[in-house]
Amino acid sequence: MDVSALFRILYLAWIFSEVAILVITRTRGGNPSADIQDRGSLRILWFVILAAITLGRFYGETHSHTINHGAPWVRLTALTLLILGLAIRWTAIITLGRSFSANVAIHVTQTIHKTGVFRFVRHPSYSGLILIFAAVGLYTRNWLGLAIIFIPTTAALFYRIHVEESALRRAFGHEYEIYSKSTKCLIPGIY
Repeated sequence: MDVSALFRILYLAWIFSEVAILVITRTRGGNPSADIQDRGSLRILWFVILAAITLGRFYGETHSHTINHGAPWVRLTALTLLILGLAIRWTAIITLGRSFSANVAIHVTQTIHKTGVFRFVRHPSYSGLILIFAAVGLYTRNWLGLAIIFIPTTAALFYRIHVEESALRRAFGHEYEIYSKSTKCLIPGIY
């Protein structure tokens, strides 16, 4: 199997997994055991992801390859980032289990997870998404295609993180403040 075919399979697996995550884990209004504090971030994130990836991929397909003239290592690097991003995102979601929700919602029984990938960063599922956005952008082999995909999606994700951080601070107070001081947001040891 070549790099392009494997990338397409994993890309489709990511899309289907995100739709499944949305359908299965979204906390519905009226749930007495959950406090939904999403502030529209889920809708914004989905809209930006769909628009940016559609436009970026179209641009990449209709314009020349400006990233190292489309050298084979570019797509191999994109595949590597996609695999790493999926592994991190799916590991974080599985680790959270029933505490994970597609929208920002704090469940009554929820606790702060500080083990596994959560020892290194507070939002590993978003770290995985950022790697996935970089992979999809890089796969276009065009600098502008990469920028069209990566910049808006990452900006929308930062808004989402801001909303989630506020919700977690309200829910867990001092305990979350201590965790925040000892654990970076997205990149271990850096940010």
